[in-house]
Amino acid sequence: MQQALQFYLEQRKKILAQQYAGFLISWDHETQATEQSVIANADQMGVLSAYSYELMTDARFESAVETLYAHKAELEPVLAHEIEVTYKNIQETKKIPADEYVAYSQLMSEAYPIYVRAKRDNDFQLFRPYLEKIVDYVRKQTVWLATDKVQGYDVLLDMYEPNYNQAKYDAFFNLLREKLVPVVKKVTENPAPIPAWANQTWAKSKQVEFCEYLRDVLCFDKSRGIMAESAHPFTTGFGTDDVRITNFYHEDILISSIFSVIHETGHALYEQQGDKALNGTFCSGGASLGMHESQSRFYENLIGRSLEFWQVHFAKLQQIFAPQLDGVTVEEFVAYVNRAERSFVRTEADELTYPLHVMLRYEIEKLLITDELQVKDLPQVWKEKFTEYFGITPPTDVLGVLQDMHWAGGSFGYFPTYALGSAIASQLYYHMNKDFDVAQSLASGNTKQVNDWLASHIHKYGGSMYPDQILRLAIGEDFDAKYYVDYLVNKYSK
Repeated sequence: MQQALQFYLEQRKKILAQQYAGFLISWDHETQATEQSVIANADQMGVLSAYSYELMTDARFESAVETLYAHKAELEPVLAHEIEVTYKNIQETKKIPADEYVAYSQLMSEAYPIYVRAKRDNDFQLFRPYLEKIVDYVRKQTVWLATDKVQGYDVLLDMYEPNYNQAKYDAFFNLLREKLVPVVKKVTENPAPIPAWANQTWAKSKQVEFCEYLRDVLCFDKSRGIMAESAHPFTTGFGTDDVRITNFYHEDILISSIFSVIHETGHALYEQQGDKALNGTFCSGGASLGMHESQSRFYENLIGRSLEFWQVHFAKLQQIFAPQLDGVTVEEFVAYVNRAERSFVRTEADELTYPLHVMLRYEIEKLLITDELQVKDLPQVWKEKFTEYFGITPPTDVLGVLQDMHWAGGSFGYFPTYALGSAIASQLYYHMNKDFDVAQSLASGNTKQVNDWLASHIHKYGGSMYPDQILRLAIGEDFDAKYYVDYLVNKYSK
């Protein structure tokens, strides 16, 4: 046991160092490096991924993990969970042919910059051959990693949300169809017009200034993280002390960058507020993508779209964007940021129609993975399904199949966690209000009381337990989508 543990800890340091290198390279690729630079260095990524594969499948490491796994009842709980997850990861990695593993890493390096150019130029055919290779690999992955209990699309879903499968997601989305779709249709039949004041040009430099102000309002520790710019906003990090977010600025849409920075800072707070004792382990960071998304959607919607939040911070926005917002009341602004309408872009969607965007992608992914849909037909199928779901047809692929970066990174099975996370956020909000008046706490000028509650109930556990276990500890019950449905129906039926 002692020898196994010693070797495990030594090998873990090497694996984490390798992951740190990957973290830095990925950050550079998505924020600073030119397209040609990324493509030119794809071979280096192949070498690094081969080293990563060797570290994880090393026979001595596997033997050490197997020994610890057999005696996990004797380990302290956090290490026992880490060993259980690592054991599973080793078994899965071994099932993937080494040459395929390396080739896929190189493909990822080449695909993303091509995707960015394809989106910029509205050229799906440019990205198509890369996406075909990605989908081909992912389909093979579902075969390699299948077990008696987890097969097909469930293999991919399990990567992002442990213990959550297609049957559970189907039940969840069926509930949303039944309860939310009628409300969506009614509310969006005659959406409130966009106010005239919103149709202006909003200087990027002033947007950056207000977004930096919001990071302070949300108590993001700037000594332990930075904000950059990327084609698609995201959050990444390595432990509690290096947490990074990006944003994107549209000079014709003021609120886009505002709600992106609130969303991404929600993710970042989850990372920063984790137990520092988990740094240097495989349990650092979030418990799952669904749990992570619950934090970002909590801040973005339940906090960031509330009247109480803007009663404190709208004056600062008016000050920065004077005289453009002169004469606009806080009530008018809040009505604007909560207006519901059928729109093309998921990341810009209101919280009522948002889950429909996720459902669309979920349905398409299931067809792609089962080989019922081919990549070449994606643009047309996207338009047909979008028209069916929303009653409007995307005029371009930029507003359709090219809008999200996830497939360019091979992230199939990821999208459903967006809706799941939004639902968990509503459940957390309900229970948080039992302990204190959340809306009233915002009068303090920052979200410290909210942050502290989430830190003690969710964040401190990091990835040291499965997400369903953490949720049960936090609120004393399992996930229940009724909180989400009730919240949206009550809010948008008014």
